[in-house]
Amino acid sequence: MKYCFLLILLSFSLISYGQNQTLPYLNLEEAKKIADAAEERARQDNWNVVIAILDGGGHLIVLRRMDGTQIGSVEVAQAKAKSAVYFKRPTKVFEDIVNQGNTRILSLPNAVAIEGGIPIFKDGVCVGAIGISGVTSAQDAIIAEAGLKAL
Repeated sequence: MKYCFLLILLSFSLISYGQNQTLPYLNLEEAKKIADAAEERARQDNWNVVIAILDGGGHLIVLRRMDGTQIGSVEVAQAKAKSAVYFKRPTKVFEDIVNQGNTRILSLPNAVAIEGGIPIFKDGVCVGAIGISGVTSAQDAIIAEAGLKAL
């Protein structure tokens, strides 16, 4: 009986040990740093864009709409970031697939086939994504890449 109790106690401690390990995540300061770098890059060419930074669960951390950016880009930037974090790949991948004629990809929920959404990785873990909208999709991607370089 005494050994049975010790065995149960040991198994609970092993379970709780595994639960105390934390995965990398994207914090607010990092998200702001990414957004700052993206905004700085956009300003270099006078590109007005929306910058959306999401966490690893696809939830909004930072949203910036630069003056003069069309309102429709608010939802587009978030959709691009959501696609990137959900599928752990840049939205350019989906755009390329569609451009090759495979339109079935468009039936996937949250798959956005427009360049400008890029996942954010730390230690091999997808911790979030950046989505940019407001100029051409290639220009959106340039801004997103500049933001990621700040991390």
